[in-house]
Amino acid sequence: MRRRPSCCHIEEENPKASSCHGDEGHADARHKRHFDTLFWGSLVGVTMLFLLGVFLPKEIAAYPWLEIMAHMVHRMVYAMWWGVAIGTVFVGLLSKIPREFIMSMLGQGGTISGLIRATGAGVLLDLCSHGILMVAAKLYERGASAGQVIAFLLASPWNSFSLTLVLIGLIGWKWTVAFIALSMAIGLITGRIFDGLVARQILPANHNQVSLPDNFQFRAEAKTRIKNTRFDFNFFKEMLISGIKDSKMVVRWLLFGILLAAVLRAALDPSRFEQFFGPTFIGLAITVFVATVLEVCSEGSTPIAADILTRAKAPGNGFAFLMAGVATDYTEIMILKDVTKSRKLAFFLPLITVPQVLLVAWLINIYG
Repeated sequence: MRRRPSCCHIEEENPKASSCHGDEGHADARHKRHFDTLFWGSLVGVTMLFLLGVFLPKEIAAYPWLEIMAHMVHRMVYAMWWGVAIGTVFVGLLSKIPREFIMSMLGQGGTISGLIRATGAGVLLDLCSHGILMVAAKLYERGASAGQVIAFLLASPWNSFSLTLVLIGLIGWKWTVAFIALSMAIGLITGRIFDGLVARQILPANHNQVSLPDNFQFRAEAKTRIKNTRFDFNFFKEMLISGIKDSKMVVRWLLFGILLAAVLRAALDPSRFEQFFGPTFIGLAITVFVATVLEVCSEGSTPIAADILTRAKAPGNGFAFLMAGVATDYTEIMILKDVTKSRKLAFFLPLITVPQVLLVAWLINIYG
């Protein structure tokens, strides 16, 4: 499989570029080379706190707030790195797969079958929420509809098979299966609403979408492509480089999220929230608020949600903590904005999802 010239690749990513040698192309190239303050600032901050926690734990103990921040960064980096690494590999692999194959596997955008396939992929793919974000962004670039991407993200609030097993151990099979089924239902409903809004031109359509040829045969085409592809060192090197480049947009927000979580953990004592997480309307409102403020990673939200269910005796609040965190997480909202080039589409995620989560959580507290 031969790599396209970089200029044409840029033109594919930015349809507004009129030519490979025009002034707009050069302006776009200069824009892409600008210094990313958010990325490098967050990277430096996370690195410094991580190193302080590893090499100078006794010295920073004299400053409790700094010790808490360093410990939080250290714990989150260890919890997240594998998901980010695997997500980067998946993103690089997706960059090597033609769009026709992606759409053939996901199904036609704007259809029920396409949403069901995207939802199933979100549940079965063994990645943490950060790896899922990377893959979702790449799926949109490869032509998935807005509804499919949203269903993919919301299908499972923890998005990791290993964390699902942890949750089974914490709250049991019954509630774990119920949470998965309800999250899939919300993912399907929200994805359907998004596709409907796109069809009515209230939200923008994905300009990366492609139509499959009528005579497209997945197996035959796949065999031909695989036969003509050389899986040598250069293939895997290009795949890895592409994955790293395409993942930078997601990683920059993850690094910033780690810093924000560390600051919040130093300023707020999470254990004090447990007494407010009871199965009442006020408890549910506080749960959603805390999930909105503190939600950064599924690794952190899963045990907290389990505590809410077992200690506060509020299963609906536990579900809301998982789902509201996903729906209101600023990382997902900002990444959706960057990927779709639409602030409106990104902010429709919490607007459509949160009311459903509140209703389901309230019903769980009453009848669960």
